[in-house]
Amino acid sequence: MIKMLVAACLACISYTISAQSASTFMGARTQGLAYASACLSDEWSIFNNIGGLAKINQATTAFTYNARPGIAAFNTMAAVVAIPAATGVAGMGIFRFGDDLYNEQVITAGFSNAFGLASLGASIKYIQYSTEGFGSKGVLGFDFGGIASLTPKVSIGAHIVNITQPSITEDDERLPTILAVGIAFTPSDKLLVTTEIEKDLDYSPTWKAGLEYKFYKKFWFRTGFNLQPNAGFIGFGFKPQKFVLDYSFMQSFDQGSRHQATVAYRLKAKRS
Repeated sequence: MIKMLVAACLACISYTISAQSASTFMGARTQGLAYASACLSDEWSIFNNIGGLAKINQATTAFTYNARPGIAAFNTMAAVVAIPAATGVAGMGIFRFGDDLYNEQVITAGFSNAFGLASLGASIKYIQYSTEGFGSKGVLGFDFGGIASLTPKVSIGAHIVNITQPSITEDDERLPTILAVGIAFTPSDKLLVTTEIEKDLDYSPTWKAGLEYKFYKKFWFRTGFNLQPNAGFIGFGFKPQKFVLDYSFMQSFDQGSRHQATVAYRLKAKRS
């Protein structure tokens, strides 16, 4: 009985806060940059801005774990694989949030291709919600995004999450549609500054800003902030040859703290 009550409470929290309670924006690098991911191009673009996947030039697999201290039920994990092809880059990812009482699982697949100075991509995903004692519900979602280089040092990116806004409850509760538009500035190969505005159609916009600095050979430092809800971020990266190791920390008065660790492995040499 107690387990069912807890599960019901988690389900209520999930649907009250948002139809899709757990954000699927993933990767410790992404978190270290305050989730300002509209202009980022890496293997985690399959969950962030799918348009960024087109710039991957090595077959890559990666895993990440995002933990909230003391609340294991709110931990998330994800894994991705990105495979360059002759005409673009294909990617797949899996995601899980929650525990045995309540959880959300996502399987996604997408494709992105470059067209001159721009890249565009789209993805399809299956999202399943499961609550112990209440069964499961699954829906399909679609995302679309792109990134364009205005100059060698300035790029803009935009993406939309859950374009079709599918219904997930009998009373027509729907997945949230989220829009994000951002700009990135890379004055040198050691520095990246990025910022974006994210808007859930049902909530006030969030402003995100992040900075990444290569301070010693293969080591990176990252920091950033969000406004509404307010949060601060810090992170580090290390890229020894084929491996990429990232860590980030988030602190928010509204959401508490989070730690995220990511490891990626480059499977093949760069394509010509």
